[in-house]
Amino acid sequence: MESIRAAHVFAILGHPDRLSVFRLLMRFAPRGQRPTEIAQALGLKQNTLSHHLRDLVRSGLLQASRQGRSLYYAVDLDMAEALIGYLALDVGRARPDLLAPVLSARAELSTGGARAFSVLFVCSGNSARSVMAEVLLRDLGAGRFTAHSAGTRPAAHPNPAALDILRRNGHVPRGLRSKHIAEFQAPDAPKMDFVFTVCDASAAQDCPRWSGCPITGHWGLPDPVQASHANGDATAAFALTYAALRRRIAAFVALPVAALDRLALQTRIDAIDADALIIEKA
Repeated sequence: MESIRAAHVFAILGHPDRLSVFRLLMRFAPRGQRPTEIAQALGLKQNTLSHHLRDLVRSGLLQASRQGRSLYYAVDLDMAEALIGYLALDVGRARPDLLAPVLSARAELSTGGARAFSVLFVCSGNSARSVMAEVLLRDLGAGRFTAHSAGTRPAAHPNPAALDILRRNGHVPRGLRSKHIAEFQAPDAPKMDFVFTVCDASAAQDCPRWSGCPITGHWGLPDPVQASHANGDATAAFALTYAALRRRIAAFVALPVAALDRLALQTRIDAIDADALIIEKA
């Protein structure tokens, strides 16, 4: 990246609201979000957001695409890579003392060997989607993964309908409780290798950086509780959510995690969600 281009992009990100938009969409990447959802998550007025989105698109940091009647904005990951590479390799001169934390995290994950990889699923209430994901990974992972779940605003306990659908599918939902993500961000908390958000509300929340530089993914699914309220059929709503989660987690456990580097893993994890969405929309 040329210095003049980089200076322009940094100037665009120099505005706090535009930086917030970019950071928000990075948490959803490679998925996009509609302006209404972005404005709601960041508390911005629609006309103000429109100006920021226009500037971010013109800078090359975001791409806009139309899906049906809706316009979605997503991070241009190639541009983000070029910007970060310019900052680390050109401005930072590739100093090992600056890059060591990232490089050491990459090496630890890619040479995990036979150890179990720690995975955290996050949603807002930690009562349905993330709980089902925890049990699914525990049972489908065949001991290769240690599954956890937490919420940004945890409920008092797991949803009975979620536990029921797990039992209907042959799982034993033992030892489950709703937990706050703070439990997994404490100094003595287990270090995560992967963190997945499974609802848009949790992805939209600006949480502290995870220690250990885990690989992240956003597998946002509709809230089965709200869906069951809308159509009056809790069993069907939770069954659809269970099937969507199982589809993604089955693909995830099939990955040769210990044999792939971080870039390959991130690409495959993004593809898991994209492929599942195609099936679910068909």
